[in-house]
This record gives sequence, structure tokens and C-alpha cells, in this order.
Amino acid sequence: MDHIQMSDEYDLDRFVRAQEAIYENAILDLRRGTMRPYHMDFIFPKLASRYSEPGAEPYAIASLDEASAYLSHPLLGGRYRECTGALQGLPDMSARAVFGDAGAKHLQASLTLFSEASDEFLFETIFYAWFDSLLDEDTVTALRPLDHSAEG
Repeated sequence: MDHIQMSDEYDLDRFVRAQEAIYENAILDLRRGTMRPYHMDFIFPKLASRYSEPGAEPYAIASLDEASAYLSHPLLGGRYRECTGALQGLPDMSARAVFGDAGAKHLQASLTLFSEASDEFLFETIFYAWFDSLLDEDTVTALRPLDHSAEG
């Protein structure tokens, strides 16, 4: 496994470990238009809550840099794109139909984070199709102080 030998400043291997036993079933479920709620955190990670206790969100992403590293990871980035791409194959479905209300909000937050960390058209197409091009406002608001701290 070459991906383990690279520098893992953000402990991205925690996602690799979490996905290891379930990824093949998760992508098959997604292609069928379903997703198990307990897979959301490590298949579609989102930004860590500002006020969460350390360790309370083991699969949360702490920064745009970590989100960029996730997308650059040879295994995780490919899987995220594959899962997002699978959603394109569900044109007659909605985020709520596939993920439920809480899962749809989680997906929107995850896509917002990763679209802010990259300029990938794939993420934009899912926003357009599933969320009327609207970013998750909570994620955008939480990222603003992170942007300012990077400038200073």
C-alpha cells in the first residue's frame, strides 16, 4: 500500500482505515441511490464544528489545507470523486431521497468544504443538480475566520 508511506500530517489514514471494510459496499449502495447514515462521516467528511470537544468528531476535517490534502491523497481523493460522480448517475433522485434530511445537509456541507478547497467542476455540477447551486452557509461562515487567519 503506497499511500501509507506518504507523509500523513493530518492523519488521513484514519479515513483509509474506516473505509477499508465498507467502501465497496458503500459505492454500490450509492450507485443504487442509498447511503447508510453511519458511513457519511468518513465517506463524505465535513468541516469540524467550531465548538466540538477534541475527539468528538474523529472524521471531521479541520481546515481547507486538510481538505486539499484529502483530495490530493491517492486513494481518498479518488474515492471522494468516485462517490460524488456516482451521484451524477442518479438524475431523477434528490439528496433527501438518497441520504435523508440530516444526510442531505451533511452532503451539502461536505461538498461545500471540498469545493472551497478545490476548483473541481464535478463538485459544482452536484451543487447545481442537487442543491440549486447553494453552498452550505454554516460551512461557508465557519471557513471565513480560517481564511483570514491564513492571510495574516
